[in-house]
Amino acid sequence: MLPDFDFYLIAVPAVLLVGLSKGGMGEALSLMGVPILSMAVSPVQAAALLLPILIAMDIVSLWIWRKHGDRRTLTMLLPGAIAGIAIGWATSAYVSRDALRLIIGLITVLFVLRYAYNVWRSRNGVAIAPKQHRAGPAALWGSFAGYGSFVAHAGGPPFQIYALPLKLDPREYTGTIVRFFAVLNAVKLIPYFALGQLDISNLKTSATLFPLAMVATACGAWIVRRMKPQIFYPFMYTMAFIAGSRLVWDGLTSLVSGG
Repeated sequence: MLPDFDFYLIAVPAVLLVGLSKGGMGEALSLMGVPILSMAVSPVQAAALLLPILIAMDIVSLWIWRKHGDRRTLTMLLPGAIAGIAIGWATSAYVSRDALRLIIGLITVLFVLRYAYNVWRSRNGVAIAPKQHRAGPAALWGSFAGYGSFVAHAGGPPFQIYALPLKLDPREYTGTIVRFFAVLNAVKLIPYFALGQLDISNLKTSATLFPLAMVATACGAWIVRRMKPQIFYPFMYTMAFIAGSRLVWDGLTSLVSGG
């Protein structure tokens, strides 16, 4: 039996925001999906409902951005990310999701503040070169992305911390993040099924939201394709700051209130 009309009044905005994010408009929008949907169902069910929708969005995003993506960034980050998912699966019963949200959020906010400082320096004549790939940071932030994605749906900020300073072309950056999370979401299906977070009823409900998800993803991609680098990167760092602040707020308030 499908949910009632009141459920869809809440689910539709949640899916729209996540779809725009999947089109390339930043993880801040995606992070709003589970909290909004949790107004209608439990947080665990909200996450389970969104995962099939995310995978459907991934398929659309992969097609839209099929000609773009940085192979080097993917090969650097994916091994750590898959290891992070495995660790999240193994420790899912013991990890404080709220503490993880708080930690990732604080790191992300500090990362964006550092970017703002570098912008100020560049305006005062100091040249800021793009970062180069490094195995250590790639393993660290890749594992954080995989771990955070599995246990708290917060994998975007760690990816951004590693990838944004590379200063890729906006289309290449978007194609890369689309591929990265398409792989992670596909891998996450196995442990989600094993933990009993997906069932036929949830899958049927998710399927009713697929058409809306496709349209929202295409709209997000349409907007990103028309952004110049000088607009794209400040926008993405702003989205990262909002995402980090949201994670700090969620983690802090839950920890203070005792969950």
